[in-house]
Amino acid sequence: MQVENEVIAITGSARGLGYAMARVLGRRGARLALLDREREALDQAVNALLDEGIEARSFVADVAEESSVEQAFSDICRELGPVSGLVNNAGVTRDGLLVKAANGSVEKKMSLSHWQQVIDVNLTGTFLCTREAASQMIESGKPGVIVNISSISRAGNIGQSNYAASKAGVAALTVTWAKELARYGIRVGAVAPGFIETEMTAAMRADILEKLTHGIPLGALGQPDDIAQSVAFIFDNDYFTGRVLECDGGLRL
Repeated sequence: MQVENEVIAITGSARGLGYAMARVLGRRGARLALLDREREALDQAVNALLDEGIEARSFVADVAEESSVEQAFSDICRELGPVSGLVNNAGVTRDGLLVKAANGSVEKKMSLSHWQQVIDVNLTGTFLCTREAASQMIESGKPGVIVNISSISRAGNIGQSNYAASKAGVAALTVTWAKELARYGIRVGAVAPGFIETEMTAAMRADILEKLTHGIPLGALGQPDDIAQSVAFIFDNDYFTGRVLECDGGLRL
């Protein structure tokens, strides 16, 4: 799919990976609809893109809320036209062990609220945004591309029951939707990042970050642009669908 002049929505795009994706696709001529919960950060991102000559507009939305997603995509369609592309990038972590015990006594358990927050944003948010985007693509009669952001953690990772489950779910949805939507000319792919240099990793303790980096065969954290280029590949390759593209420096959890 040639993205030039096509409307592409990107969730969680005010900063980090989402912003990097916006820049890469915007530089190829895409007309961007940036979605995020934080109005100030979102407007800053849009203004920075506009300064580069990239067409972008901001849409405040909570991907975990059905009415918010429906309104945002309705607004996108009215202001820019129906979407031809979607990147489901919005995500959160609430890490913690399922149970933490010492000397046979349970000291702490993962709370239901932490479980539900991650599932709501990472999994339900992906479902809601894809449903609205696919509906617009079908009704416009144009082919489209949907890219989901999974994770290396989808295979399971200590301290990430909620996150791993959500990202495994995203991978499964990618295959399911690729099969369901192919008849409408819609391709669905996913990218599974490894450990990327973002605000989240920058906040980690130096010793933990060093140990983490040492375990990556390429010996370094990935850059947001690495993931953005992977997303762009899926848009570009018209025979790619129903698969998860891993970009993790050779690391396997």
